[in-house]
Order: sequence, then C-alpha cells, then structure tokens
Amino acid sequence: MARVLLTGFEPFAEATINPSWDAVEMLADAWSRDDELVIRRLPVVFGSGGRRLVEHVAAHTPDVVVAVGVAEGRSSVTPERLAINLRDARIPDNAGRQPVDVPCVGGGPAAYFSTLPVTAIVDAIAGAGISAEASLTAGAYVCNDAFYALQHSLVGLGVSSGFIHVPATPQMGLGEDVPTMPLGRIAKALEIAITVALEAKQ
Repeated sequence: MARVLLTGFEPFAEATINPSWDAVEMLADAWSRDDELVIRRLPVVFGSGGRRLVEHVAAHTPDVVVAVGVAEGRSSVTPERLAINLRDARIPDNAGRQPVDVPCVGGGPAAYFSTLPVTAIVDAIAGAGISAEASLTAGAYVCNDAFYALQHSLVGLGVSSGFIHVPATPQMGLGEDVPTMPLGRIAKALEIAITVALEAKQ
C-alpha cells in the first residue's frame, strides 16, 4: 500500500475560499482506494508554505506528493513541469511580504523538473472529459516557492512529486470574464492525477 501526500493552500488576497484546498478536502472525503491519503493545508506565505510542505513530507514519508494551488484565469487543470528558483510577487503574501527578483533557495539550481508523469496525467484527465494541459512553470508566487522547496528537498530520493494548478471555481465570485471549473471536476482531476502517479511507480 502506498502513501500519498496531497496539499492545498489557504485563501489569500481578497478571497474567502481557495479551491485548491476545497478540492483536496472533497477528494479526501470520497477517497476509496486502499492507498493512504494524507492531506494538509499550507499557508500562502513565502518560505513558510514550502517549509511546512517539506516538514509534512518528512513526517509522513509519502511515495507520491501532489501539491495543489489555484491559478485564477486558467480554464484547465495544469500540471506544472518546472519549479523555478525565483520569488517575484505581484501581490503581497498573507504575511504582507512581497519579494521581488530574489531566489527561493540561495545558490540553488535555476529550476527543478516535476517528477510526476506530467504528460500521462494530462492525457488521463483530458480523457475523462476534463480540460487539462501541461504548464511550463508555476509562476513566481508562493505556489512556485513551495514547489521549488519540495523538489529541492527530494532530489535523489525517488519520491514522485510535483505541483498542479487548478482553475477558480464559480463559488469564488470573480466575475463572468474569469474562467471557472466546478469543484467536483477539480477533485476528480486530482484523483486521476494521483492514480496515474501511483501506477507509474508500480
């Protein structure tokens, strides 16, 4: 039996909800696999989000780690290919910090690849009728910061790990010009991603 660590983020900016965490909770409530699913919510704070994620990995020693965040404006579920060594925030984080053009890890590599089977995940989600596409990078906000910390901590350890951005949900009330996806479809996409990642490790 494998163990999966699945994380989402707390609300940030002006939002009162974050579909990354809401979808993680929804999936956990419906989880029926024999594999163990551990879920944790991360703070939207540079440094702290990544540290918490790495601490959860150390505490639970998962076989697969999927970190999830929301990307307002995207219409598809988008597994990320690269975590880049850059903090460059257009808005402050939840602690009021707004770093510009600084590294996530001083002296660290410019980027790390996801070790999730990104293409297979995209194909499987799309095959289930849910809009999905690969994304090159996770940006330079807290999502990327946590993703970079995760990959940095797992180099050479054989853990399948990566990050998935999900669209906003209608419940966020962001306006008609912002693409949304129903929460249930997001949760289903995450379930598919985990299934593909687990199968790839067999």
